[in-house]
Amino acid sequence: MSDVVTVEDATSATKLRKDPLYADRVRVYPKLVKGTFRRLKWIALVMLLGIYYGAAWIRWDRGPDAPDQAFLIDIVGRRAYFLWIEIWPQELYFLMGLLIVAALALFLVTSLAGRVWCGYACPQTVWTDLFMWVERKIEGDRAARIRLDKGPLTAGKAARKVAKHVAWLVIAVLTGGAWIMYFNDAPTVVPAFFTGEAGWKVYLFVALFTATTYTLAGWAREQVCTYMCPWPRFQAAMFDEDTLIVTYEKWRGEPRAFHKKGQSWEGRGDCVDCNQCVAVCPVGIDIRDGQQLECISCALCIDACNDVMAKVGRPGNLITYDTERRQHDSAQGTTRPYRLVRPRTAIYSLLLASVACLVGWGLITRSSLDINILHDRSPLFVKLSDGSIRNGYTLKVLNKRREDRMLEFSVAGIDPEQLQILGPDATGVEDFTLHAAPDTVTTYQVYIALPDGTFDPSGEEFSIEVRDVDGNELAASKTVFRGPE
Repeated sequence: MSDVVTVEDATSATKLRKDPLYADRVRVYPKLVKGTFRRLKWIALVMLLGIYYGAAWIRWDRGPDAPDQAFLIDIVGRRAYFLWIEIWPQELYFLMGLLIVAALALFLVTSLAGRVWCGYACPQTVWTDLFMWVERKIEGDRAARIRLDKGPLTAGKAARKVAKHVAWLVIAVLTGGAWIMYFNDAPTVVPAFFTGEAGWKVYLFVALFTATTYTLAGWAREQVCTYMCPWPRFQAAMFDEDTLIVTYEKWRGEPRAFHKKGQSWEGRGDCVDCNQCVAVCPVGIDIRDGQQLECISCALCIDACNDVMAKVGRPGNLITYDTERRQHDSAQGTTRPYRLVRPRTAIYSLLLASVACLVGWGLITRSSLDINILHDRSPLFVKLSDGSIRNGYTLKVLNKRREDRMLEFSVAGIDPEQLQILGPDATGVEDFTLHAAPDTVTTYQVYIALPDGTFDPSGEEFSIEVRDVDGNELAASKTVFRGPE
């Protein structure tokens, strides 16, 4: 049986071939606007960039032989320094706690005020704002940039484009250079970078962050917020009818139409359909279409609309920060107060306070002395000539202070027949008094022997303890003694 191709099938196939699989990008040309929220964005930009570029240069005295950089993640030295806090590799749970606190704070802020983080503090937003500021300074505002891009290639156009991209690359290099200062001593790595004496890893990471900053803030821009960032996909789980969002008062603005001076406002809404809210939007959406995934709550559309409303003599805040519940009531002619305290905000606040208190309590009560015990595996035990059984252990003493400490060694839970401790130089330790070098891990080898038949051969549990001679600080760890079954 042969296949028969009908006219309808051919038409459908032709249509499928013509329809693209992916829509082309519609380039966004955000217009500069003045107003309250634009000023807030400038303030946030200056403060955040100032912190990012300047925090690595803050000094913090931690004593002799200690890094004096206030914020430093020392990969080689395996330490993280945050002002007076020093985090060891064994204490990464503190960093995890800080990340959980940051996540819960973001959840709380989102449930209260929508994507205000995205609009003001997200690194993608901050650097994109900076790149667009440079672009406006070189190519002009929205209308001038559109004309420039649509016009033919001339010497003037080429010069402007080259100048813009050179400025972008300079900012991107400074961004990557600032990042590596948080993993190296800033006053040391910066001169080394420019003299070619920095390691290849430094140049690699500077190049990596230069490329990503230049690409994401210069070229991708709103595409990052719309397609790459996962946050818009699950932010709705934190929204409810009492979340403050940027919203268009449809009940007041519709029906929209152009307005001429002296024309009556009877029978029409306040929206004059000027599209200024769309022109200033950094992601290119029309807020009048309702809440959308792409909206980053920057509120620049509020500034633009308020400027137009002032010119036509209508009340401001046709586009405003408000909640869905309040907007519904306003459409009915009633008002209600904001509901900041509600179940989800109370839960987020409680979780945030609980985790923050746990992290704070852990930092306050953290010990400056710790030990790790590793049982020798090969062999698990040795039978001595007198018939007793000996086990070997590797004892690692963590001294988190920047001073020498003397520690008393003891065993609890068993009564050793023989006890021998060898120091880092393989010499015996007298009087079982251990020396802990400052701010490091000191390793000892411990040998314990028990008479055969006086312990459980499958594993006799006991503890090894070390006590600070001066401060009386105690560190203990459990292990087992094994023998032949």
